[in-house]
Amino acid sequence: MKPVVWGVLSTARIALQHVIPALQASPLVELRALASRSLPAAEQAAGSLGIAQAYGSYEELLADPAIEAIYNPLPNHLHVPLTLQAAAAGKHVLCEKPLALSATEAELLRAASARVHIEEAFMVRHHPQWQRARDLVRAGRIGAVRAVQVFFSYFNEDPGNIRNQPGTGGGALYDIGCYAVLAGRYLFGQEPRRAVALVDRDPRLGTDRLTSAMLDFGAGQQATFTVSTQSVRFQRVQVVGERGRIELFIPFNATRAVSMRLAVDDGGLLDGSSITIETLPACDQYQLQVAAFSRRVRDGALPTPDGLDDAIAQARVMDALWRSEQTGRWEALA
Repeated sequence: MKPVVWGVLSTARIALQHVIPALQASPLVELRALASRSLPAAEQAAGSLGIAQAYGSYEELLADPAIEAIYNPLPNHLHVPLTLQAAAAGKHVLCEKPLALSATEAELLRAASARVHIEEAFMVRHHPQWQRARDLVRAGRIGAVRAVQVFFSYFNEDPGNIRNQPGTGGGALYDIGCYAVLAGRYLFGQEPRRAVALVDRDPRLGTDRLTSAMLDFGAGQQATFTVSTQSVRFQRVQVVGERGRIELFIPFNATRAVSMRLAVDDGGLLDGSSITIETLPACDQYQLQVAAFSRRVRDGALPTPDGLDDAIAQARVMDALWRSEQTGRWEALA
């Protein structure tokens, strides 16, 4: 396969630390350019990372005819506007999560998604531990699944950090709660019918610092989660069925060089002696993500399973949770 030529919008940390190394490591990718609103910043980052071209504006990069695909890790409120600009320039877009701040905003990408690939960058979908967990569920290894439980937290109360700025889409639900929503949708293999949320906002920052929620998938299937930006660093996913349980120990921030472990428990003993540990091969989930996206670009077929329709379905759940914060009630998915 001819490598897909990529460009990156901005010098965001996730780009510099995770996605750019993944792009450079993939034989299916040629990383050609990086853009920033500051040309010196773009030149410094591009020079240190061995990227051939630096641009001092996003528009200059999008005008480069050699670029085929864009990675968009800009602040959340700029995801849709810059994705629209990239699509108008004929570029395929892998956009950081959340793709949009509402389902209505995501729908603005509908026409563009008929011409180019647009995908929400949930790298976890490409990690073998997630795929193995879903395979076990589908094979009936733990019986009918009743509950998916997620906890995801870190501590950051810096008002200068983009995650703590409500005007740009900051807060726990947008930043990490989206992964919890995805976990329920991915493992149940369907969309929830209704949702309810309990939100605690930081009085100084205005962002949600602690959010707990329940998603009702019907037929006795529920996903529950708690996410926090002001709690000890921790993450876990539990999948509980009628005859067993699956546990992912590091479900979201799996590191490249470390093998991940997955526990399968038949529930025979509460002391843990009935648990079987599976070890999944070490891998770079970001590299797997950009490789899959590049193959889709070359394949050309639209739409794709992880494309805009999936992102809109994800956004509808988030919308229902925000409505529930205001009403204090269960909210049906629109």
